[in-house]
Amino acid sequence: MDAINPGDLVPGDLVSGERRLTRAEFDHRVALAAGGFRALGIGEGDVVALYLRNDFAFFEASLGASRAGAYATPVNWHFTADETAYILQDSDARVLLVHSDLWPGIAAGVPGHVKVFVVPTPPEIAQAYGVAPGSMASGAMPAGLENWNDWLAKQPPDTDATAVPRNAMIYTSGTTGRPKGVRREKPTPEQVAANTVAIGTYYGLKAGQPGVILMNGPMYHSAPNSYGLTAARQGKTIVLQARFDPEEMLALIQRYRVTNMHIVPTMFVRLLKLPEDTRQKYDVSSLRDVVHGAAPCAPPVKQAMLDWWGPVINEYYGSTETGIAVWLSAADARTHPGSVGRILPGCTVTAFDEQGNALPPGETGELYIHAPHTSDFTYHRLDDKRREVGRGHLITVGDVGRVEADGFVYLSDRKRDMVISGGVNIYPAEIESVLITMPGVKDCAVFGIPDEEFGESLCAYIEPDDAAAAPTPADVQAFLLPRIAKYKLPRRVEVAATLPREDSGKIFKRKLREPYWQKAGRSI
Repeated sequence: MDAINPGDLVPGDLVSGERRLTRAEFDHRVALAAGGFRALGIGEGDVVALYLRNDFAFFEASLGASRAGAYATPVNWHFTADETAYILQDSDARVLLVHSDLWPGIAAGVPGHVKVFVVPTPPEIAQAYGVAPGSMASGAMPAGLENWNDWLAKQPPDTDATAVPRNAMIYTSGTTGRPKGVRREKPTPEQVAANTVAIGTYYGLKAGQPGVILMNGPMYHSAPNSYGLTAARQGKTIVLQARFDPEEMLALIQRYRVTNMHIVPTMFVRLLKLPEDTRQKYDVSSLRDVVHGAAPCAPPVKQAMLDWWGPVINEYYGSTETGIAVWLSAADARTHPGSVGRILPGCTVTAFDEQGNALPPGETGELYIHAPHTSDFTYHRLDDKRREVGRGHLITVGDVGRVEADGFVYLSDRKRDMVISGGVNIYPAEIESVLITMPGVKDCAVFGIPDEEFGESLCAYIEPDDAAAAPTPADVQAFLLPRIAKYKLPRRVEVAATLPREDSGKIFKRKLREPYWQKAGRSI
């Protein structure tokens, strides 16, 4: 395959490795996907699931489903067969796209009624993830399943591009440990218009402005998903990095004159760990707007990146449920270190105390958010859970912090147990529900502790049935590995004869967690 000449690219092209999809080809394939989905009876409110790494097919199927009125539901491709089966069943997914090398790992969990399309794993992804040559990454299809590309070529193109597009239905977990589908209502035309203006601010993706986007964050997460699909809808040129590598990212920025990126603070940490001569070897002067969110960024890390890349790094705060309501410019990051930003015009962020009273500026409480440019939502099949997080038109995801009189927001803790490791949301209750079934484990607690590279990592404490025959940390890892996604494995495992408990008998997790954070000098 010939190397791509960056000078040959035109606005709207998609690039992955040495593969190129022109904008005309891409638009045609999206129309074919929409037409094909309609021919399968997929329409308003239905679900097309994606068990894919970042690839052309992810964009084709997502925008094709949206055009047909359906939700695209990305599934974390690290999930086990059981975890994937839950998402497919709960979402009522009717179609699933999966990379060929990933299919064997989840085949047992896919319901029989789901129509499966296999996407041949492309060479750059196969190389990045060590997929063996000659495996299904070479394009061989499992028996009885269709090749996405072959099926797509036979479909009637959809000619109706006037419908208001659907957002993705992203699954996000809660303290119950079971993922919940955030099923957003179709936006009004006014919300579409307002959102277009808003994303030009907090994503730096301005409609009509040419740009080259580098995508390396997994699009099964809500923020990279929204960012990548927005860029595609706007006709930006998109370069996909198969797997994040800090030096390769710098090389791609230089090669393609990248202007925009969405990344997470963990990437900043790994970039800053490169030798100085390596960092200075690459020209990053093309960067115009780099945005990050998903996890707090340590002020020294942010300042070091601003010193290196200049005033092009901006930040936002929000969630899958609330949308984005807070934004921090590069200039404000200098004058307000530690803040996640200032409340966007028209948005609301209010701190409430335990009694439900709105707190005055500067006082810390649970944060509730409203972003009017984002349509309302419910949790799929869980309207009661939706009501639990609402206070009128305001929504909370359990973050604790304060809003200062000047509108800047500071996070201090999380009311709920969610851990953010490398920008990925991890829910200890999900891991605890598996770990408690391990023979020899009487009780357990999983929580986040400071990690220099990932912000947080997981720590598990177990109380054994018999102290003399307590499972070892290696035993715990071996038990969990086939039952949960690898990134959810606790990096640290401690065994305690007894765990601290509240009067109710519930484990006093704060007493286990606090010493780690006190030593680090931070609480989030």
